[in-house]
Amino acid sequence: MPEYFGQSPTGLAIILFAAFLGGVVRGFSGFGTALIFLPIATPFLGPFGAIIGLTIMDIFGPLPNLRRAWSAVHRKDLLRLLAGCALALPVGLWTLTQVQPEVFRYAVSFLALFMLAVLILGLRYHGHVGRAMVAGIGAAAGFLGGVSGLPGPAVILFYMSRPVPVEVIRATILLFLFGFDFLILGYLMGMDRITWSAAALGLVLSVPNLAGNWLGGWLFRPEREKLYRAAAYLAIAAAALSGLPLWG
Repeated sequence: MPEYFGQSPTGLAIILFAAFLGGVVRGFSGFGTALIFLPIATPFLGPFGAIIGLTIMDIFGPLPNLRRAWSAVHRKDLLRLLAGCALALPVGLWTLTQVQPEVFRYAVSFLALFMLAVLILGLRYHGHVGRAMVAGIGAAAGFLGGVSGLPGPAVILFYMSRPVPVEVIRATILLFLFGFDFLILGYLMGMDRITWSAAALGLVLSVPNLAGNWLGGWLFRPEREKLYRAAAYLAIAAAALSGLPLWG
């Protein structure tokens, strides 16, 4: 049987579908790419392969929104988040090298389900978030991003409690996650974890992911926001449960 990027045609089709579905969900809900892609793709690509594929394809998604985000971003907060992330990210990546792939799959699936519960229940941290804590949030996101490929939960739980306009929060998070992609790629290159095959696959995955983002945005209708969010939650739950090693 022929192989493509080290995958069977069936495996590659599933990975491409995961990239597309993650794009669709993000297109109509604004989140969910990693929560969809990682649980589905990790059984085929392994922890590092899935993170590399996700990171490379995810670089292209926010490109159309970077200029607007840069005009609204809280730049000092962005620097604090990235500084904390840069310090803790290699610790998370080192931790990932010490665990079995099955442990990574459990961690990704359970973290995705935890994040889903947070989103559904609308949980947020309501305490004071000072400057030092912003750097700590970046560090927590960096560690989680390194060990599981999911830097979002810490930022959503804590940074969104900052007393600043929603547009500023969204812009800061978007640019932080964009910067995270380059940080993790740099560290992975330093660890000799990025191969030409993995990088090429990430570029290939960006095509269905962008197509999914476009389709999700085209399908979105503000008056049906609750329906789209329910569909996103269902897709995330299905992806997280399917990624558990219990099924083989």
